[in-house]
Amino acid sequence: MDGIISVDAGQCIVLYNRAAEKIFGWRADQVMGQRLEMLIPERFRAGHEAQVRQFGHTGITSRRMGGRTLVYGLRASGEEFPIDASISQLATAEGTVYTVILRDVTERVRAQEELAAFAAEASGVREQEKSRIARELHDELAQSLTALKMDTIWVRQNLQEDPAGATAKLSQMLALLDASVAATRRISSDLRPLVLDDLGLVPAIEWAVQNFSQRTGVPCSLEADEALELEEPYATAVFRIVQESLANVGKHARARQAWVRVAREVGDMVLEVRDDGAGFDTAGPRKPQSLGLVGLRERAHLLKGEVRVSSAPGQGTVVRARIPVGAAA
Repeated sequence: MDGIISVDAGQCIVLYNRAAEKIFGWRADQVMGQRLEMLIPERFRAGHEAQVRQFGHTGITSRRMGGRTLVYGLRASGEEFPIDASISQLATAEGTVYTVILRDVTERVRAQEELAAFAAEASGVREQEKSRIARELHDELAQSLTALKMDTIWVRQNLQEDPAGATAKLSQMLALLDASVAATRRISSDLRPLVLDDLGLVPAIEWAVQNFSQRTGVPCSLEADEALELEEPYATAVFRIVQESLANVGKHARARQAWVRVAREVGDMVLEVRDDGAGFDTAGPRKPQSLGLVGLRERAHLLKGEVRVSSAPGQGTVVRARIPVGAAA
């Protein structure tokens, strides 16, 4: 699995194993006797030679190359790639031999970069959600409570002199209280749907589908097994993926019809939300504030699942999620 390359004191290659051939793309007969610099990007060559020379003077038997920084190699194709490497030295009758054991970590580095980007976007999703809730609390509840406080002061001051006006004002206050209670329930439901705890997964999804149709006017059909149940955190993840997918349909799709399917397939939970709306180019750049799909992928990723989106302009969108649930069902 690991490439092994040995060089003499002049940094000419004296050993080059088959793993190194696969990693660098050069055959052994093409590199034996050549200087090691042919396997190093040009901008790193001078520094590498100095580091090897300094390592030779330390007397240390072996150490990791590069410390916490990445070391790069150069393939026969001219492609640069990151490697994880350690170097050792051995004094022989012919002089010091330096041996490098290395591993191509291209996939690991790519995965780390993708994870960092994913974490940054996921953090953006959470911050956007916090901002939305804060805005709703301010715009709906805080303003309603302020208005109720002012009306209460007015009623206290005018109850004796204007009882009819006070009665009318109380009726207005009751209507405002009803609206505030409804807003509180809606915000609370967005944070944690009580129907999911009280009735279970499928009734919660039915509620989400009905709520979507009432809010948007878009008919939505649901295909789900009534007996389907999941433990936490799977139930919440499945519900939220359906809910957020429908929210994306309502915001962006301009659809005439939507469909939701939730099913158990072997050891996986499979979700599909489909619409016949405007669609979009999945290869195109994402809008800076369009974090809905990132939220879906975050939820699935945390449970070792995946989300795939199929769409094209004018051909609607299909969001498919697959989450391994195993014994959680």
